[in-house]
Amino acid sequence: MEVPPIAACHVVAMPYPGRGHINPVLNFCNCLLSKSPDILVTFVVTEEWLGFIGSEAQSINFRFSTVPNVIPSELDRAADLLGFVEAVMTRMESPFEKLLDRLEPPPTLIIYDTLLFWVVGVGNRRDIPVASFWTMSASFFSVYQHHHLLEQHGHYPVNALEVGHKRVDYFPGISSTRLVDFPLSDGSSPSRRMLQLGSKALSCIPKLQYLLFPTIYELETEAIHVLKSEFSLPIYTIGPTIPNPNLFSSTSEETYFQWLGKQPSCSVLYISQGSFLSVSNPQIEEVAAGLRLSGVRFLWVARGETRRLREICGDKGLVLEWCEQLTVLMHDSIGGFWSHCGWNSTREGVFTGVPFLTFPIVMDQQFNSKMIVEDWKVGWRVKKDVDPQRLITRDEISGLLQKFMDLDDEEGREMRKRAKELKRICQLSIAKGGSSEININAFVKDITKRG
Repeated sequence: MEVPPIAACHVVAMPYPGRGHINPVLNFCNCLLSKSPDILVTFVVTEEWLGFIGSEAQSINFRFSTVPNVIPSELDRAADLLGFVEAVMTRMESPFEKLLDRLEPPPTLIIYDTLLFWVVGVGNRRDIPVASFWTMSASFFSVYQHHHLLEQHGHYPVNALEVGHKRVDYFPGISSTRLVDFPLSDGSSPSRRMLQLGSKALSCIPKLQYLLFPTIYELETEAIHVLKSEFSLPIYTIGPTIPNPNLFSSTSEETYFQWLGKQPSCSVLYISQGSFLSVSNPQIEEVAAGLRLSGVRFLWVARGETRRLREICGDKGLVLEWCEQLTVLMHDSIGGFWSHCGWNSTREGVFTGVPFLTFPIVMDQQFNSKMIVEDWKVGWRVKKDVDPQRLITRDEISGLLQKFMDLDDEEGREMRKRAKELKRICQLSIAKGGSSEININAFVKDITKRG
C-alpha cells in the first residue's frame, strides 16, 4: 500500500455498503479535504462497491481501501435485505480490524455509518476517536431513539387500515404524525429485527466522541435540540452533504441535458424511485399510464425497466437508466420531483428548491414524506390514504400530475414559493457564517487538533 503524505489527522471512513449510505459519507470526506490540507482520508468499501464507484482517488490526500464482500451479489441483497443487513453486522468487523493494522500512518479518527455499531468497539479497543455518521434525518434518529413510546401508549404494532390515520404528538421534537408514517411499526418479524439492530446501534452513541447529521439545522431545529439535551457528546449538523454544486457545468453533452434545455421553464417532472428497492410492477405500470394520460413532460430514471416504460409513457419525455440527479434538479426546466423520499434525494430536492410528489417505499421514506408535506409544506402525497396494498390508478395519477405541474394553480404557487424559501435557507447554511459551515469548521478544528 502506497504511503500517503504526512497529515495531522488520518480519517478512516467506514460507510454501510449501500449507495444511499456511501454517497453522503464520501461527499462529507471530500468536504473535509477541502477545509484542511492536514487531513488524510482512507475510504473503506467492499470489493463489490469499489468496482461500482471506481478506484481513482480524488486528491493526493484521499485513497480507497477494501474489505471483502459480505455476500456474493447485488441480486442477493435485493432478495433478502434483512439477511444482507445481518451479514454486514456480523462479517465485516474482523476484516476491518485487519485493514486498520495495515494502514500507515495509524488512524487518528474513524467516521462510520451509525448502523455499523461494531466499529465503536474497534475504535474503543484501539483508543481511536470515533464519529458516528447518521445517514438519515435527525428527526428520524429521534423517532428511532424513542420508538418504544409507541408500545408504551398502546400503539404498537400498528394496523395501518384500522388506526394508521390516527395522529400522535408524544415524540420529543417531532410534530403530530400519523401512526402509519412511523417506520417498522407493523410488528412483523423483519421489522422487529430491524428495530433490534437499530436499537443496538443507538445504544453505542454514549461511547462516541462525535455525532454527525447530514442535515440543515434550520430544517430540523426541534429534533436537534432534543438530541443535544439527551446526549453529552458534540453533535454537528453538517449540511446537505451533496456533491459540490459549483463543480457542475451549466452545459452538458449528455443527450438528456440537451433535451432539458429545449423545454420551457418549470415544465418537466423528474421521476426517481431510488437506486435500490422499487414498488410493484402493476403500480409502476399505472404510474406510467397515468403519466401518458396527463400529457406532462417528464424525465424518468427507471433503472432496469426503461424499454417497457418507454412504450407505456409515450413521447412527452425521456426514460433513462441513470442521470446526474443533482444536475437535473438544478436545471431551470424542472418543475417537480416525484421521489421515493430517501434522505439523499430529499436533501437534493430541498437544496435545489424543487417541490415534491412523495411516493415512499420503506424505512425512513414514509417519515421523510411526512416532513416534506406537513412540516416543510413543499410537496404533496401521491397516496393520501393509509391502505398499504391499494393500487393508485392511472386516472388518479393523471389528475394529480396535471394539477401539480400547473404553474397557475394557487395551491401549487404557495408550495413553490415555500420551496424557494427552503432553498435559500440551505444556501445560507453552507455559506460563510452559516450553521453548517460553522459546524464543519468546528469539527475540522477539533479532529486536526486531536490528530
